[in-house]
Amino acid sequence: MSNNLTRRTLMKSAAAAGLATAFAGRPALAADEPLGIALVIPSPIGDVGWGHALAAGIDPIKAAYGDKVKVTVIENIAEGPDADRIMNKTVADGNHFLIAGSFGYQNGALQIARRNPKVTVLHASGFQVAPNFSPFAAKYFQGTYLLGMAAAAVSKTGKLGSVSAFAIPELITSINAFTLGAQAVKPDIEVSVVWVNSWFDPAKEQEATKALMSQGCDVIFSNAQDTPSVISACEEAGVYSFNLNSSMKKYAEKTYLGCVATDWSPFFKASVDAHLAGTFKGANTFLGVADKVVEVVDWNPAIPADTMTKIKEIETKIADGSFSPFTGPITKADGSEGVASGTTLTDAQIVAMDWHVKGVTTPLPK
Repeated sequence: MSNNLTRRTLMKSAAAAGLATAFAGRPALAADEPLGIALVIPSPIGDVGWGHALAAGIDPIKAAYGDKVKVTVIENIAEGPDADRIMNKTVADGNHFLIAGSFGYQNGALQIARRNPKVTVLHASGFQVAPNFSPFAAKYFQGTYLLGMAAAAVSKTGKLGSVSAFAIPELITSINAFTLGAQAVKPDIEVSVVWVNSWFDPAKEQEATKALMSQGCDVIFSNAQDTPSVISACEEAGVYSFNLNSSMKKYAEKTYLGCVATDWSPFFKASVDAHLAGTFKGANTFLGVADKVVEVVDWNPAIPADTMTKIKEIETKIADGSFSPFTGPITKADGSEGVASGTTLTDAQIVAMDWHVKGVTTPLPK
């Protein structure tokens, strides 16, 4: 993940482009030539977090295609000239399928796509689109709504917390859905947020976790941290916690509430299929439960059975499209109307969200 503050602030531009999945019109690869796939990420893969989830998304492709693909994973590449140079080299080396795993790679990766029309580029979290260039993002909010229901059910104080990276729409929507899910179980629930302004800062994350605990928060959402620091600190204090992207259960065997996991393999596999068939078409791709990209895993057995029954019912409705966490009436934190009764926010409106719902007690940073 990028540590650039503008990582999602420009996502409002995506609304005009439309949010869809990727496919239709370029020459297919020669049948006897293995497809070179390169994944470039800005941090070490490690055993948890964003980079780990991206790398895991390629494993099923290797299993499905065998010697028809050749995969290269290049980790810990800083955004900027180094990333541009390395991505260009991967293409020069014969890789015709590039996954650029950070927002800050966008400009360099887009230029590669424009100069190399036979190369397909997938770009994490951006907004630019070209015939052979697709940005992709996850509907984390669908999972955080469900974990909000669970959090409210196990909370004794009625106060929940979130250690969050940056105040960008992706993370704002995750917090808002978390709050709305909790309020569906306990209407008076409150959520406090500490913004650490980093994707990867164990010391800040632990400090923020302790600050939330001191306010009485007894369930804490690790919102886009690439380290298990929040989860570990909660386990030590006996406080429930959950996170995004990949399971951190081994760091909190007792108090881990669950994980909003991302499985990028369906999207990656479909994109590789389209590339090989010569039918790939770049589009802004926003994927969730229905796409089998977002799934809540590692549910804690302490969650009451009746709550789990309700959670599973809502999960089914999210998957079939009959329920959205962002259907009104929804009130903003400042008391004004956020979503009118009977109205459901579109994907474009969700990725541009810059306000908190009522119940989130921490003002957004200016």
